[in-house]
Amino acid sequence: MKQIDINSDMGEGFGIYRVGDDEAMLDIATTANLACGYHAGDPSIMTAMCRLAKTKGVAIGAHPGYPDLLGFGRRNMPFTKAETMEMIAYQIGACDAIAKSVGYRMTHVKTHGAVGHVIANDPEMAEAFVQTVRRINPELRISVMSCTLLEDAVTAAGSPILRELYADRAYLDDGKLMPRSREGSVIHDAEEGARRAVAMLEAGGIITESGKVLPVAADSVCIHGDTPGALAMARAVRARIIEAGWTVRPYTAA
Repeated sequence: MKQIDINSDMGEGFGIYRVGDDEAMLDIATTANLACGYHAGDPSIMTAMCRLAKTKGVAIGAHPGYPDLLGFGRRNMPFTKAETMEMIAYQIGACDAIAKSVGYRMTHVKTHGAVGHVIANDPEMAEAFVQTVRRINPELRISVMSCTLLEDAVTAAGSPILRELYADRAYLDDGKLMPRSREGSVIHDAEEGARRAVAMLEAGGIITESGKVLPVAADSVCIHGDTPGALAMARAVRARIIEAGWTVRPYTAA
């Protein structure tokens, strides 16, 4: 059976401000990566999201980022390795506690934005991150972008892994995400994103900007919840994946 998870970054509002339609996205995605109060999110939003996810059977994971509300966690910040791991542990703990407070549980960790790119591509940061997560809970899955040093570190440690493809982002020929500063790095057309997602799943790998396929054993397809048109993208991706014969279900059910 061909089965795949669909994940989305959610809970990325703050206070009275909201980013994206999380409630509607929870009817499409099977996994939610929950902002933990640093790049976005707050206790009230996190609690509401955990309650909704529990009701809808959507898996919940921590989505830790830099303490950068103004820059949405997408700016590099000069923290040491130790400081970065402390901030990540703090955010994982917050997500875990809030999930438990509503009778649910978090099951994975996926880093956000700039800190995610640092951890994915720096061997010392990747190893430190994996060890931090393992010390907190060795059963937590670590979500990774394939073709990164973080994927290597998770595999080497024997930790549970969640490999993802991006429906709404373009890839460079080395398998890394195309920088957002480049035109065409973010895919806004829902049908194009859906077509790419199905093509990558059927090809068994990442399709890069030159058309090259880099083999990847994907567990999940990601749609960014903060992108304009995210719901249309998510609906199209899910519909086309199912039309192609795939079963969409949370990775926790695999």
